[in-house]
Parts: sequence; structure tokens; C-alpha cells
Amino acid sequence: MKKIDKDKLLIGAAGPVLALVSSFVLTMLVLLATGLDPIEPIRLMIENAEYADIQVLIINQTGIYYLAALAVAIGFRMNLFNIGVDGQYRLAAMLSAVVGASVELPGPLHILLIVVVAALTGAFWAGIAGILKTTRGVSEVVSTIMLNAIATSLIAWLILPANFGVQPEGSNDLTTGEIAESGWFPGIDMGQGNGEIYGFTFVALALGVVYWFTLNRTRFGFDLRATGESESAAQASGVDAKRMILTSMLISGGLAGLSGMPTLLGDTHTYSLSFPVGVGFTAITIALLGRNNPVGILFAALLFAFLEKASSNLDVAGYPKEITQIMQGIIVIAVVVSYELVRRYGTRRQQQKVGEELAAGGAIKTDKEVSA
Repeated sequence: MKKIDKDKLLIGAAGPVLALVSSFVLTMLVLLATGLDPIEPIRLMIENAEYADIQVLIINQTGIYYLAALAVAIGFRMNLFNIGVDGQYRLAAMLSAVVGASVELPGPLHILLIVVVAALTGAFWAGIAGILKTTRGVSEVVSTIMLNAIATSLIAWLILPANFGVQPEGSNDLTTGEIAESGWFPGIDMGQGNGEIYGFTFVALALGVVYWFTLNRTRFGFDLRATGESESAAQASGVDAKRMILTSMLISGGLAGLSGMPTLLGDTHTYSLSFPVGVGFTAITIALLGRNNPVGILFAALLFAFLEKASSNLDVAGYPKEITQIMQGIIVIAVVVSYELVRRYGTRRQQQKVGEELAAGGAIKTDKEVSA
């Protein structure tokens, strides 16, 4: 059996724990500075999360964040910073909604068509950044930021009534038309008006298992991780680094495209101007907090979903709901700072262990020489 490295395990857990503890402490200090009770908002959110309908909302939001964070994590494992997940997610949701509303097929085929269009759209949009990086050396950070802006403008143009948009009578909203019921992904009805758990949430969890297996149990996953650690070393061992970069961006974009499917297929059944935005940016923090590990990402996604959905009654109690946004922002800063501190400690600890081993080896040699 493989021996567990306790130091490595503790260092790996120290980053997220330190980030969470420091973010909660800093949030309490902010509340104290404004004259508010620092404990009451947390108590209210925990109390609110005990209701079944809120629990359903948290589970559904967790699935959305989980998919988007997996898309970000794929890039991180390749040492790529895919900031364009939000643009890929929204463009994929919009185009798949257009296709889904324009056809009516038997249930499984209809759903499959929408999902495939979403994945291909996200992969195509991320692939542009991948091609620019592998052929022209353009940083994926710059290209994906620009592609986010282009996606926003493209969606705004495509959803116009003159193109693919539909304006419901008596509404200022624009939609892509409603997908026929054959294209709705079945979920689990919790009954008593508590809502429905999106069926695609379970697909998201299954993709987390696929993510883990691919990265840790396949040759492709090994090549991907090796290229992320050192592109030159991977090339020296026969790995086509450019192909791996492009493939990783395509997979990342495909997962980003699927991030909108829980909402589209399980709730709205159309894309509109009120479709959720900012999912991709939150996913970056979630992937960082979860250290690109599928289990860690799941708990981080659950935390952010809890903060978002359980804070709905804070304003009623006299607390601004923006408290959760402050907490999320502080988590972002805390993640960066705490991980750097943990990294430096880990480096020093490793150097110390190497020094101790060398010293022990030298002592043994000296004893042998003495006995000789």
C-alpha cells in the first residue's frame, strides 16, 4: 500500500482551511466596523438553510458551480488560466437554447442535441484562445478576457427580435423561445412546493468522477499534468505540448458550455436577458479553493451556493445581502495569500527535511569510517 505523506496532506489542507478561517474573521471585523452584529448573519443563514426549498436551491446552484469550476480546473492543471468560462457558458447556453427551441424530437434525442450543441459551442469558443496560444503565443488570459467581451456583444445581437430573439407580449425581456417539453431534463420533485432538484446536477457529479479518473488513471491525464508542470520536460519525453494545450482548452470550454445546462434544461427552458451571469468568475475562486481536486471543488461549490442562496432573508433582518458578496471577495484574497504562505512554508519544510536526511547520511558515513 502507498504510504501516506502526512506533511503533504496537512500542507494541502492548510491552504483552504486558512483561507476560510481568515475570510470569516475578516468579514466579522467588517461587520463590527459598521456597527453590526458579526455572528447574527451567519446564524440567520444557517437557520435559513434548514428549509427544504432553500436546500434544493443550494443543491442546484452547487451543480452549476461544480461544472464551471471543473472547466477552470482543467485549465489550471495544464497551467492555463481560462478566464473565459463565463463567456463560453453564456454563449453555449444561448445557442443551445436557440437550437432546442427550433426543433422537436423524441425526449432523449432532443436533450442530447441541446447538450451536444452546448458542449461544442463552449469548446469552439475556448478553442479560439487555444489556437491563438499555440500558433501565435498569445496569452490565454488576454484572449479569453477579450472573448468574454465579444461573447457578450454577440449574444446581445443574436437575441434581437430581428435575429433569433422573441419578445413576449407585455414584457421588455428578450428570449430565444421556449424549448418543447421533450427537451426538458427530468429532475427530482421534492414535493410540498419545495421545488425540484435539477437532473443535470447528477450529470455534473458524474463528470467530477470522470475528471478524477481521467487525470489520475489515464495516459492522457498524466501527459496533461506533466505538461502543466513543465512544458519543456514533457516535450523531451515525447509529449506534444501544443496539442495538449489545445486539447485542454477544448475540454475546458466543453465543460464550461455544459455549465448552463442545469438551469436551461431544468428551470428556464429558454435563454433570456435574465439568465444568470458571473458563474464563470465565481468558478475561478471555487477551483482555487478546492485546489483543483474534484472533492475539494465540490465542497467549495457547496459553500458558495450556501452563501448565495441562504442569504435571501438577511435584508428582512436588517442586514444587507451584500455581506455574502463581501465574504466571497474576501475568500478570493484569502485564497491567494494563504496559498502563497502555505507554499513558502512547504518549501522551507521540504528543504529542512532534505537537510536532515543529508545530515543523517553524513553521520552514518562518519560512524562507518570510524569503525573502519
